[in-house]
Amino acid sequence: MSIKSLIINPGSTSTKIGVFEDETLLFEETLRHSTEEIAQYASIVDQKDFRKQIILDLLAKKDFDINSLQVIVGRGGMLKPIPGGTYAVSDDLLNDLKIGRQGQHASNLGGILAREIGDAIGAPSYIVDPVVVDELMPIARYSGVPEMPRTSVFHALNQKAVAKRYAKEKGVPYESLNLIVVHMGGGVSVGAHEKGRIVDVFNALDGDGAFSPERAGAVPAGALIKMCFSGQYTEKEVYKKIVGGGGFNAYLGTNDMREVAKMVADGNKKAAEIREAFILQVTKDMGSMACVLNGKVDQIIVTGGIAYNKDVVDRMQERAGFIAPFTVYPGEDELLALVQGALRVMNGEEEAMKY
Repeated sequence: MSIKSLIINPGSTSTKIGVFEDETLLFEETLRHSTEEIAQYASIVDQKDFRKQIILDLLAKKDFDINSLQVIVGRGGMLKPIPGGTYAVSDDLLNDLKIGRQGQHASNLGGILAREIGDAIGAPSYIVDPVVVDELMPIARYSGVPEMPRTSVFHALNQKAVAKRYAKEKGVPYESLNLIVVHMGGGVSVGAHEKGRIVDVFNALDGDGAFSPERAGAVPAGALIKMCFSGQYTEKEVYKKIVGGGGFNAYLGTNDMREVAKMVADGNKKAAEIREAFILQVTKDMGSMACVLNGKVDQIIVTGGIAYNKDVVDRMQERAGFIAPFTVYPGEDELLALVQGALRVMNGEEEAMKY
C-alpha cells in the first residue's frame, strides 16, 4: 500500500511544501511571504497559525483531501544536539522547537506545523536529520580553548541523504562505509562518515573549514580579535563579515557561483584566483577528514548547488582524487530527503529515534 505524505520546509521568507505518494512527488509549491507579512509577528513561533493556514488553503485550492495523508514531515530546527535519524515530534521535541533550544530559526516551524496538522487528522508527524545532528567523536570536540568546544552545525539532511543514496546504489549498508561527504551551497560542510555516523564535520555556519559563497569559514583568530576590539565595528557587523558577507561575497561581491564562473570565463584573473583558493580550501578539508578516517575512505561524495559546476569538481578531483574516487550528486532535494526519512520508519527499515 502506498503512503501519502505532506512535507513542510519553512524558510525565513517562504514555506515550501510537497505532497508525495511514496517517493513520487504529486505536487510542490513554494509559498512566498512578504517582509510586511513576516514583520507582523514578534517571534518565529508566532508565525505558526499564519503559515499553517496558507498551507491548508493551498491544499484546499488544489482539491486535495488532507485526510488521505498518512504522515506529515517537517524540517527539523534548532534543537539540542542529537544523533541523526527520523524523530517523532514528541511533546519534548515540540517544546524545544517552540522555545528555540539553540536559537530562533524558521526551520523550527517545520516540526511544529507537522505536529499540529498531523494531530488534526490523526497522522504521525516527524522531523528528519536537523542541522543540529551531532555524532562527533569526543576527541573531535576539542578546539584548544575549553570555553569554545567545536560544534556540529552543518547540512545534515543532505549529507545523510546522499550518503544513504550512494550506499543503496552500491547495494551495501550505509553503516558499512567510510565516506567523506562535501556539501557546497551558500555554506560548505565537509564531514567524515564512519560506519553510519558523522564522527567529525566542519561547522558550516560560523567558524570552521573552507570559505564559501556567503561565509568566511576559519579565519586567523588573532586578526579577528583585533577587529572585534578595534572600535570600528559592532558585534553584529563583525558577525556579518563571518556569516552572510564573507567568502565570495566579500571578495567578489556575489554569492552566485554561476556569476563567478562567468567572471572566470571572461578572463577575470582575480575571480579565477579566488575560485582556486576556494577549491584548495575545500580539498584541504577533504584531506583532514581522510585523516579522521585513518585513510580508509571508500568514496568522496560531492553535493550541493556548486557541484553543478564541472570545472570546480574536476579541479577538486585533480587535487583530492588520490584519497578516494568521487561520486557527484549535484544540487539538493530536501523535500525528497525528508520523505525518504519518514518512509524508512513507516516501512520498518529504521526505528524512529526518541528525542
